[in-house]
Parts: sequence; C-alpha cells; structure tokens
Amino acid sequence: MADKSWHLDRRSFLMGAGSVSLALPWMECMADTPAAAPSPKRMCAMYWGFGVGLPPENNENANWRWFPNGEGRDFQFTDTLSPLECFRNDVTVMGGLSHPNGRRMGGHDTGDTFLTGAFLNNQYLENTVSVDQVAAAALSKHTRFSSLVLSTDGGVGEPTRSSTLSYNDKGRPIPALNQPQQIFDRFFGSGDADLIARRRRLKSASGMLDRVLEDSRSLSRRLGREDQQKFDEYLAAVRQIEQRVERTQQWLEIPRPELRDEERDILHLESDDKAPLLFMRTMYDLIYLAFRTDSTRVATYQITNMADASSLSGKFPQLEGFKGNLHGLAHGWNKPEGAVKLGQWDQFMAEQFSYFLGRLQSAQEEHGTVLDNSVILYGSSNSTTHNNNNYPLVLAGGRNLGLQHGRYLKFDNKVPMSNMFVTMLNAVGVENPKFADSTGEMTELKQA
Repeated sequence: MADKSWHLDRRSFLMGAGSVSLALPWMECMADTPAAAPSPKRMCAMYWGFGVGLPPENNENANWRWFPNGEGRDFQFTDTLSPLECFRNDVTVMGGLSHPNGRRMGGHDTGDTFLTGAFLNNQYLENTVSVDQVAAAALSKHTRFSSLVLSTDGGVGEPTRSSTLSYNDKGRPIPALNQPQQIFDRFFGSGDADLIARRRRLKSASGMLDRVLEDSRSLSRRLGREDQQKFDEYLAAVRQIEQRVERTQQWLEIPRPELRDEERDILHLESDDKAPLLFMRTMYDLIYLAFRTDSTRVATYQITNMADASSLSGKFPQLEGFKGNLHGLAHGWNKPEGAVKLGQWDQFMAEQFSYFLGRLQSAQEEHGTVLDNSVILYGSSNSTTHNNNNYPLVLAGGRNLGLQHGRYLKFDNKVPMSNMFVTMLNAVGVENPKFADSTGEMTELKQA
C-alpha cells in the first residue's frame, strides 16, 4: 500500500448547514497506524422458543431434521439449515449442549435463562446477569449505547415467559425494544429540540448529584458503623449514576451517525408483527447498522418467546401462511405432516438468519468484515418442545477473534453451555474466566 500523506479519523463526519451531518464510509485513509486500536469486537445473540423439528434420522422426513447429517467437517446440512450453506466456513452447528439448571426446569420456562444459565421455578424467580450484559459492561466505554436489546413482543414479559433475553448485574430484566421506528430514532435520530431538552435534564441531574455528594461528606462523619456501611453502598450507587450522566453528556456532543442512501432504502421501519419476514429483517438490519456505525458492540434479539399462543411472536407462522401458531406447530415435530411443516418454519427462520449474516459480511472494515469481528449466537433452549436438552445452536463469525468454524460439533450433554459463553467473552476481549456454572473454555471452538 502506498504511503498515506494524510489520515482521516474513522468517526469523521461531513458537516452541512444547521445540524445536518453525514457519516463517511470506511476508507483506506482511515486506516489506523500500527499503534492504533484494532477493529471493534462485538457480540450478538438471537433466540426463538419451543425448539425445532427433529424427526428420526431413518424417517422419510429426516431431511427436515434441524441438526445436520455427519459430524465434524464432514457434515451435510439438511433442508432445514440449507440457507446457511453459503456461510459454511463462518458457522459452527452445535448439538448436545444445554444449561444444567435448565434440565431441572419446566419445558416452557427456559427462555429467561438462555443467556444466564440460572435456575428458576415457581418458588424461585431470581435470575442472574446475562452474558451479553457482562460483555456490555466491558465494551460500553467505546460506544454511545452499552447494548441494543430487541424482541418481537417488547418489554420484559413475565417470569419464565420473558420477552427479553437481557438481564442486568442484579438479575433484573432489561426491557426490550420492539418498534423499528422507535429504535431507529433512538440510535440515529438527532432532533434539535430533543437534544436541547436532554442537555437541560442532564445538566440539572448533574447539579443535583453534585449537591448530594457534597452533603454526604458532612453526614458521613456523624454516622455509626452499620449506618456508615449502608451509606457507603448508597453513595456507590449515586456515583454510578453520576458516571452514567457524565458519559451521556460526552456522547451528546458527538453527532449521531447518518446512514448511506442504500442503507436507508432497504429499511422497512413501518413493518410490524403482522409482517414477520419484513419485521425480522428490519430488526436484523437495525442490529447491523448499530454495529457498522459502532453505536454499540452488544445486541440481543428474542425473535419468539416461550409464552402461549396469545403472544405476538407466537402468531408468526400463521401470518406467514403456516397452519397453527408456533406452539401448536412445535408440538407436531414427531408427526409426519407436522415434521414437514415445522421443518419448513425452521428453514424460514434460517433464511432470515442467513440474511443477517450476509449483511454483516458485506460491511468491510479495516481488518476484515463486521462478521469477522463479531461473535453471533443463534439458538433455542428446547430441542423439541418441552425438552430442555440438546439445544439447537449455531455460533457464527469471529474469524478475526480466534474462532474456527465449518463444523458440526456434537457434545455429550455433560459440557455446560456456559463454557461456550466464556469462550465468547474471551473472544471479544472480556477477561472473565468464569460465567455461571462454567468449568472452563470450549477449546473446540478456538483456532489452533
């Protein structure tokens, strides 16, 4: 490469009249010097409920089994995952993994713990932190938003029937966003009136926090030992809020990224749950754009949940022309006609996931593509409906993060799924040698 006579920062913007700004695409003149930071490392997880189609291997409908034929590098996708064939060298299909705690839970109760590995039942409903939020805590200093939490149904849902995958460090559910226009406005909108109002609110909040911390100094000297401990815990929480306020103030001074025309044209922000294909692809597009613009480095998307047929996402198959809701469809996995229908639905889901991988692969960065620099998990917490063993899982991306792919790995149901989480965390640079019930890294996923 010829020597560059000048360098352009990767966060550079073209400034127009008023508040208009236009983000530039990555160009060679933005290439970092050898001492500069590498490309962003990202993590993303997608989930669907009620499991997959698994007719017996010798059955006439065996081509609709979710898991591939063969093993290791010598495997063949069935019709179900055939949309992933073009990404064969960027994905690993895994069988025989699950959360040990999940095996002790009800068949419809494990969606809440897909990313936590915790144990829940009717008497014990306290969850733990999800793996995405562990990554977000470490990576958020680099981005405007710590994470992007999405789902079809939105909000938090009910315990054991959650409509979010993400849980904070106290095990509390993080509400998921489910309105494409709202998500777009939050990440890429920059209305002047709203910006001014937010600055005013933050300035007021910062002033109040200053006064609280000032008053705390005189009060602290008059407290007993036990009260002092409680007061210190309170002050620690106040300081966390202060740090978040300061961080938000800093990002308010940085223009939000604008999108290229071709990226705007492909979005369908008016899509809703009545048009599943457009809705899924729009949600995938929003994650792609958030990653490409480095607005966040962590995202989750709960495509369908484990609630009953009344949930919005449960009606997705019907809205795409399948007979019955998702729950009913999943119960037909071992019936001749039902196995085909469920396999076709699984294939439809795989097509949308393949679309997402294609979007990430198309985005070139200084070092590889967004897909090369992202760890993507796609899966469910049931094998067949009500069965909490042998989760159907695909791990994708991360070529530049030390992961190797192009295989179907079979485990013995003795390896905790949290070992995979430890490997994912290490891949994105989080120094976290243990997560939940993990016993170590999953070395099978790492490059030699």
